Amino acid sequence: MRKFFQKLATHLQAVYKIAALLVTIVLILLFFPNEQPLLRYDYAVGSIWSDNDLYAPFDFSVHRSQSEIDKARAEARSHSLLYYSIDSSAVSRARQNLASFSAVNRIPQAQSRHLARTIDSVYRIGLVEEPADFPDIETHTLVLLRGNTGSEFRVTDFVRRSDIADLALPDSLLPPSVCYDDIRTQLELDSWLSRNKVSSDMVRKGQLIISKGEPVSAEAAEIISSLETERNLRMQTSYSPVGRYTGLFFLCLIALMSLYMFLKITRHKILEDNRKVTFVLFVILLMVAVTALVLHVNESWILIVPVCIAPILMRVFFDMRVALYIHLATVIILGNMVPNPFEFIFYQIVTGMMSIITVRNFEKRSNFFVVSLVIFLTYSLIYTCGVLSQFTSLATINPMRYLIFFLNALLTLLAYPLIFIFERLFGMVTNLTLMEIASTSTPALRELSRNAPGTFQHSMQVANISEDIVSEIGGNPLLARVGALYHDIGKMNSSLYFTENQSGDFNPHDELDYEESARIITQHVPDGIDLARKYHLPSSVVDFIRTHHGTTFTGYFYAKQKETHPGEPIDTSAFRYAGPTPFSTETAIVMIVDSVEAACKSLKTHDKENMDRLIDNIIDGKIKQKQLDNCDLTFSDITRIRQMLKTKLPSIYHVRIAYPELKDPEQKDPKSE
Repeated sequence: MRKFFQKLATHLQAVYKIAALLVTIVLILLFFPNEQPLLRYDYAVGSIWSDNDLYAPFDFSVHRSQSEIDKARAEARSHSLLYYSIDSSAVSRARQNLASFSAVNRIPQAQSRHLARTIDSVYRIGLVEEPADFPDIETHTLVLLRGNTGSEFRVTDFVRRSDIADLALPDSLLPPSVCYDDIRTQLELDSWLSRNKVSSDMVRKGQLIISKGEPVSAEAAEIISSLETERNLRMQTSYSPVGRYTGLFFLCLIALMSLYMFLKITRHKILEDNRKVTFVLFVILLMVAVTALVLHVNESWILIVPVCIAPILMRVFFDMRVALYIHLATVIILGNMVPNPFEFIFYQIVTGMMSIITVRNFEKRSNFFVVSLVIFLTYSLIYTCGVLSQFTSLATINPMRYLIFFLNALLTLLAYPLIFIFERLFGMVTNLTLMEIASTSTPALRELSRNAPGTFQHSMQVANISEDIVSEIGGNPLLARVGALYHDIGKMNSSLYFTENQSGDFNPHDELDYEESARIITQHVPDGIDLARKYHLPSSVVDFIRTHHGTTFTGYFYAKQKETHPGEPIDTSAFRYAGPTPFSTETAIVMIVDSVEAACKSLKTHDKENMDRLIDNIIDGKIKQKQLDNCDLTFSDITRIRQMLKTKLPSIYHVRIAYPELKDPEQKDPKSE
């Protein structure tokens, strides 16, 4: 058992991904409609049949359209017989009700006897019940059943409620004695409908119903509708919920596994981060849940679901290819739960691609409105062109569809607050946040410029150079810039112990031993991490603070300690940074630029040969100390970094020409006197 748990611990990330995948699929299935899906062809009278040739898969009857059935039913109801029966106990119950009513309301005996005589006369004729379903009862024949025989009457042959309204008695006091027989009347109505046949011609198996590209006539629409009805009836007899959900499970699994294979091959770093995996699955599940909710309310409003929020979020947090593949997987899953899946998938794929392209430079709030406008125009254009291709005329356009598209585009603006929510939930960072904290007016950078102005200027130089190099090498230049701006904020706590902040000849390290000095220097990394938490900086920015020195030594103090204490054991932990080493392109470049920029200031002469030699020594030293082993930099990248540093740094630290002192032209030269 112990070995099992040890093995489980070593594969914990893989176990988590499998569990997250299965849980997501199960939750998706819970949102699927639990009723049997109905077969529906995408057609309308007058449109063009865009599917393949349709042949009858079996023999079936062609049923009338629903409007014809409703018309026939209305005609049958207008002429149907209304069946009644006699309730002989109604008169005795009416007398009892009258006695109770008179006692409660203290009606005089004379008036009560008059009412009793009137009621007796009403029930001798018969008080008829008037059903609410037949407000035009005067036009119907009433059949009064006595045993197995029936007699025909008109409603005027009996007493109606309106005839005794002057008695001012509640209707509940006088139960009808001629009672409406709803069951017998309905049976008669159904019999009439069956005699006037609702179905007409038979369609034989293999018979061509409609050809591709042929206009859908009213007759063809009736045949197709009958086929839908007959096919759905046959499916009900063999419908199995277990089989359906098993199939849906594997369809969702196939869609998500195809996404997994893409990420495994091209974006394996996303799979290595469980937070990102959880984020992707959560967004897909969110889209499924919203779609299921709209389907439950009104399936005709399905295009109001802002499905494009998913690719927008993925593009903001990742890149265009990842956003597209995640969007495709989401749309494929949703296509199994919506009516008219072909139309839905076409709308979402095209609009999703347009939104991904528009989000390419998503660094301003106004871009959200641009994306929303693009989504509205794309939906509207697809719908308008679809109507034109199907009906060859724009007269059948439904303006309500444009309202749905507008609401969809409006709901897409929810992506903006969702970005900040997901940043906090999953610990990720976007360019929008990086743009905000890149400003030098943030509290952390203002404090750095006030307490450690030299460090602040150094950080600005490192940020500018790192941003340019990352833009050339590949990566996120904005992340590199922000990371470089904050990488040394820990020096605020002891700014005078760093040479760039010292003025004059006083150096506090002169009063300390080398080990103590080294501890103060290395402490700026954990101090920086604490300050980053205080100022709520993203974890991706904190990574630059952790890694910009890697696991290197404080070279000067370590060398001095060895020089002054030869042969003595040295506590290397006091002179070594805790690390870790850089693990991304951006953090590695900031480490190199930080070391090179700081070292260039110590050169006495900033000529090209000295600077080139310094750059090569520092980069070679990082490689030798294995500080770049965990990042993605290739030898080609390192060569380009060398070249760019050798080009940029001389222009920053160039030697100025010594200008001769200018004299006042009116001032006399003392040598001339």
